[in-house]
Amino acid sequence: MIAHLPILQVIIPLMAAPICLMLKRTQLVWLFSLLTSGLAFAVSVLLLQQVMTSGLISYELGGWQAPWGIEYRIDKLNAFLLLIISGISTIVLFAAQTSIEKEIPKDKHIYFYVLYLLSLTGMLGIVATGDAFNVFVFLEISSLSAYALIAMGKNKQALWASYQYLIMGTIGATFILIGIGLMYQMTGTLNMYDLSQRLPEVAQSRTVFAAFAFVIVGVCLKLALFPLHLWLPNAYAYAPSIVTAFFAATATKVAIYLLIRFTFSVFGLSFSFTTIPLQTLFMALGLIGIFVASFAAIFQSNIKHLFAYSSIAQIGYMIVGFSISSVTGLTATLLHLFNHALMKSAIFLALAAVVFRVGNVQLNSLRGLGRQMPLTMAAIVLGGLSLIGVPLTVGFVSKWYLLIALVEQGWWPVAGLILLGSMLAVAYVWRIVEVAYFKEPVGPPIKEAPMSFLVPIWALVIANIYFGIDTRISVQVAEAAAQSLFGVSL
Repeated sequence: MIAHLPILQVIIPLMAAPICLMLKRTQLVWLFSLLTSGLAFAVSVLLLQQVMTSGLISYELGGWQAPWGIEYRIDKLNAFLLLIISGISTIVLFAAQTSIEKEIPKDKHIYFYVLYLLSLTGMLGIVATGDAFNVFVFLEISSLSAYALIAMGKNKQALWASYQYLIMGTIGATFILIGIGLMYQMTGTLNMYDLSQRLPEVAQSRTVFAAFAFVIVGVCLKLALFPLHLWLPNAYAYAPSIVTAFFAATATKVAIYLLIRFTFSVFGLSFSFTTIPLQTLFMALGLIGIFVASFAAIFQSNIKHLFAYSSIAQIGYMIVGFSISSVTGLTATLLHLFNHALMKSAIFLALAAVVFRVGNVQLNSLRGLGRQMPLTMAAIVLGGLSLIGVPLTVGFVSKWYLLIALVEQGWWPVAGLILLGSMLAVAYVWRIVEVAYFKEPVGPPIKEAPMSFLVPIWALVIANIYFGIDTRISVQVAEAAAQSLFGVSL
């Protein structure tokens, strides 16, 4: 069984999705989905342990040797991502049954879990596979499920948000497919490791340059890098709250993984950062994204919109770390992948609890909520402090490593801009604190969120604080993954 962990990581949720249709009772489907995600998480933990102790895992599907057959290659980078995706999925599912009661019609509850597991399958498959065309296949599985999940939102804006995401996501996926096709045309292979060996021989051809451009632009659409971010705010704001909590912590992280995988492992560090001036371009886009999105967040009246723009700004921090092209910079990016997943899943789960009790997340509806829902609002505030980068939270750890990476390169002005960008987060977090704690409540009394919300919310909040104090595990794994990418790729 241990030898088959790489394929079990993907097969477990894939096989579970259609089984959900056979289970008639909604509660039974929820328990089955939770168990499935929990098993996927257990597999990811075992994979990470195995990779950290024994190194790369290569799994050949059907006994066909790579590159002729499809291969799953699990290294420190994707083992780390598998852990994040499956872990967040499991925690979020704890609150799913309660959350969807008020946001999704009862006759669609079973379909929600089917789509949720398919989306989880797609994300895990993207990360686990070592085949470039399989990346596209799993990307489509994940994306099509995501479009349907977002469209399940309770108002008409959800349909428009889903349609926007559909158009932008399809363009991104098409670009990625064209890039993969051009690489196949030049090398005759789709295996990522094999591509990394053959591409240097034809690296100076216009076809490879075009392939690189198509892949990078397509992936940047998927990760919502400024200015290709227009689909994200509405998708997060109008999707069912539990869907937002899952996607905010995982979907863009998978896209950033693809960016790292293609630039470092497939095309190679020299081509991506020397032949192509990727460093300057991404540094500029990352910094602009931080400031534009943070300013936009300050003026939002819908709290989901506010934190959606915050996510675009946080993606900017990850891209700045990526663009430094150093071990410390990439470590900062990978740390922020993990840390941001903890922050945003906690915040959006808390907002799901607010929707459950209040009915909406408009800023004015939060008046006095700090006294009526103290545990829920405290979770949002602590998540906000983590976004700012206050010491003893996970946000401080990754921003600290980012500043170290910039100082190592002598880029003091950029380090100053990072600090200034963090100060902007204070402004939009304070708006929530001011309304929730310093204004009188209006309307009838509101109860605290039920335990089905509070348990997963506070599990994530405690993780935000724990990994902000004890950084040994997260830093060790992120640093090991970064070092492997600058050493022997894949």
